[in-house]
Amino acid sequence: MAVIPWPLRPVPHGDSPVAPGKDAVAASAWALVRSRRTVLPKRLVAPGPSGAELSAILDAAAHAPDHGQLLPWRFVLVPEAARAALAEVFAQALTERDAAAAPEQLALAREKAYRAPLLLLAVVDTGRGDPRIDLPERLVSAGCALQNMLLMATAQGYGSALTSGRALKSAGLRALFGLGPQELALCFLSIGTVQARKAAARVRPGAGAYVSTLGADGVVQPFDPAEGRG
Repeated sequence: MAVIPWPLRPVPHGDSPVAPGKDAVAASAWALVRSRRTVLPKRLVAPGPSGAELSAILDAAAHAPDHGQLLPWRFVLVPEAARAALAEVFAQALTERDAAAAPEQLALAREKAYRAPLLLLAVVDTGRGDPRIDLPERLVSAGCALQNMLLMATAQGYGSALTSGRALKSAGLRALFGLGPQELALCFLSIGTVQARKAAARVRPGAGAYVSTLGADGVVQPFDPAEGRG
């Protein structure tokens, strides 16, 4: 499937750090990163990725940083045949939180299990392997794996999203997915064909909003973009 052409054209957003034609690989990667957008699962429809495309998405996760090569994360596919069981877990989790939940609310909770043709649960193991590699490092590795998968799906022309929710901590969900005592259900990853997309892309923050510079005097200063352009 090739809904979005590849290489992608960069989305206008200030001065690009990659000079056109200077480095085709870097320019293509920059265009891909900037084109990734969250598309809510309710806007993702069939067809989903083919077998070959799914293999590429899953293989992309393996290229995430992984300190100590622990492989502290895993993914569980939720095929169509398993969506009904997941739907009941969502409904049960809602009932546990709100015993007075209306039938309409329970129906909505169940419906969420059927969104997007491709659905995976991301799981993080908090204790596997070297105990010196703590949870933050494991979560960072899982996040990088997820981003690789999102980018591969985007390159293939699909929409994607990460979703969470209180049901991830429910006993029913943990039992359904066979989570071990040291495992956390991190989030769901949804992928599919974009049925509808918001007209305007979200405004992204500039580097100055999240970068600062440690000066030689030990004082942290606001980031000056000119510093990196020598």
